[in-house]
Amino acid sequence: MYETQVSVVIVNYNVKYFVEQCLYSVQAATQGWDVDIYVVDNHSTDGSVEYLRPLFPDVTFIENKENVGFAKANNQAFRICKGEYVLMLNPDTVIGEESLRSLCYFMDEHPAAGAIGLKMLNGNGVFLAESKRSFPTPWVSFCKLFGLSKLFPDSPKYASYALPYLSPDEQHEVDVLSGAFMLMRHDALEKTGLLDEDFFMYGEDID
Repeated sequence: MYETQVSVVIVNYNVKYFVEQCLYSVQAATQGWDVDIYVVDNHSTDGSVEYLRPLFPDVTFIENKENVGFAKANNQAFRICKGEYVLMLNPDTVIGEESLRSLCYFMDEHPAAGAIGLKMLNGNGVFLAESKRSFPTPWVSFCKLFGLSKLFPDSPKYASYALPYLSPDEQHEVDVLSGAFMLMRHDALEKTGLLDEDFFMYGEDID
């Protein structure tokens, strides 16, 4: 049904060196796989495409004549990608060599799962809380804005946005995955619809 195992979609805007390192990590993580990789360039002015294309001849570059935003740019690649799984990946990320393989195996073993994220770390190896989140309902947002979530980090009632009481080293079913790294089942993406293009940047992953 699908031509490749995984499609990888990266949106770029003036961060060509980040994208370069990201693509090298993707190549290492997908070695021996059938993959299709897309870089959607949102009208960068730093010569991103001219710099990257010779380095990565197997990558498909989509060049926009204006900055159309994160959601719309991702959708451009989503509409033409060929993988059974689709990875939405931020340009400033480096993925571990076994990360993608492990997640795809998990998805194969759990056909009811529509998408999966992972434990994200910053450049210093510190866990990023946005790896897992709840829906920002009025109550959840209130607790976050007024500091209740920090006062009671172990409370599901007051700290449910970033879910700090859930171990980052264990598997959990959560409401929201980060758009920085979101591996989606292609057929689930088609059933639910693409990203809402009214979100220029941020919030599209929650939606």
